[in-house]
Amino acid sequence: MTQRVLENRCAIVTGASEGLGFEIAKRYLAAGAKLTICARTESTLSTAAAALEASAGPGRSVTAVPADVSKPAHAAALVDAALKAHGRVDILVNNAGVAGPGGSVESVDWDEWMRTIEINLFGSVLLSRALLPHLKQAGRGKIIQLSGGGATNPLPMLSAYAVSKAAVIRFVETLAEETRPHHIDVNAIAPGALNTRMLDGMIGAGPQKIGPALHERLSQVKAQGGTPLGKAADLAVFLGSPLSDGITGRLISAVWDPWHDLPNRLKELQETDIYTLRRIVPKDRNMNWGEVD
Repeated sequence: MTQRVLENRCAIVTGASEGLGFEIAKRYLAAGAKLTICARTESTLSTAAAALEASAGPGRSVTAVPADVSKPAHAAALVDAALKAHGRVDILVNNAGVAGPGGSVESVDWDEWMRTIEINLFGSVLLSRALLPHLKQAGRGKIIQLSGGGATNPLPMLSAYAVSKAAVIRFVETLAEETRPHHIDVNAIAPGALNTRMLDGMIGAGPQKIGPALHERLSQVKAQGGTPLGKAADLAVFLGSPLSDGITGRLISAVWDPWHDLPNRLKELQETDIYTLRRIVPKDRNMNWGEVD
């Protein structure tokens, strides 16, 4: 998407020093947004900010704030810095995340397991909490969450990652209902299998840690180049723009779903549970057992 659909919009993008977060930040700038970016490592964040500032056009700016989104004080300070720099925030992109420890549930390091939940889940909740009073006062806004393969399928040997991503989707669906009266749209993106540092880390853990089947599948993704980062970044632009107004509480695949056409199907979408996480019952699979007369 090359249109300036984010003109005069101000956005926070977390985990923006590299990989998908950096690509989203680039696309947001190209679409006309003013940016506040964050990452935990100040040196890589500074390098990313310099690269983004070099590409920023007139009227667009980049504010970089080192932050650990899993810490309440950091989340609050990040929102405050964005408001101070740009006067308002219209869009939050919760991209920061980690793969977490590999191994069986009973063998993984518990502190690493909990740290994954803190970053992937608590970080998203904390930033949303910090920003929501501002968005509610404005009477509009967009919150966009990056999901992952663990949200919709079991992911043996990467339980912390899978649990955190599934929990994030239910948070997205719940928050969407809470904020619907305030015209705040809350959605999640399934970006596809990305060739990023996170993928390298999973592969590097080895088949003993993540299981031979997953290790082989991820190695094939690596060899084939993975899903282009631009697919998820373009969807993030769409979900942050007025084009997606009224689309909320959904998990949308950047690779498989016809998201460009969703504005034309808004009424149909709003009246169904398409692109949500739901329990499957026998009748969904054309079976008649388990039904109560």
